[in-house]
Amino acid sequence: MTKIILCIIRYPTVLQELLKTVHMKKTKYWVWLALTLPAVWILARYLRDSISYGEVIHLTGDWSVGLLFAALAVTPLRRVLPKAALPKWLLFHRRAIGVASFGYAAFHTLAYLEKKWGYGYIIPEGMKPELLTGWIALLIFLILAITSNNQSIRLLKKNWQHLHRTVYLAAGLTFAHWILTAFEPQTAYIWLAILCAIESLRFIRRR
Repeated sequence: MTKIILCIIRYPTVLQELLKTVHMKKTKYWVWLALTLPAVWILARYLRDSISYGEVIHLTGDWSVGLLFAALAVTPLRRVLPKAALPKWLLFHRRAIGVASFGYAAFHTLAYLEKKWGYGYIIPEGMKPELLTGWIALLIFLILAITSNNQSIRLLKKNWQHLHRTVYLAAGLTFAHWILTAFEPQTAYIWLAILCAIESLRFIRRR
């Protein structure tokens, strides 16, 4: 994720020109495919014993947090760069990015359950803060993923926005889970600080 962001920062003009040439509606299904391919790759390697359980947990967690980061960054970036192509592209595909973030979180959880099932670890470990934060975040993400469709928007009306603002609570719990479970939490603190800095852009007044 770090390499991708550095590339975007280093070559923003090239990226924006590329995005302008691509019709966003035509890329919709390709984006879904692109978001799915890393999960297929991780699963295939895990089933062939090419990667360990720990690597699966690490990779799926990274993808989930990275996509969550992208989804949360959309509005602040649109606020400071209203005419830029990248924020517009992210906004158009934000639903797919958010649902994919939940998908990788679910993959992350299923890998954990498959490893721990039958050993009597799941409930005792789930009550500890480092995993309880993750379970609560997953539950919130599940509700948000289920309601990420036009029918739910029409049904819930104004309550839909209130419901989906709980993504910030889920994000906080996700970072708490990451910090508490990581052997070296410095990376989690760095990305949390970056996300907080980006979210602070919301408070910049437009001229």
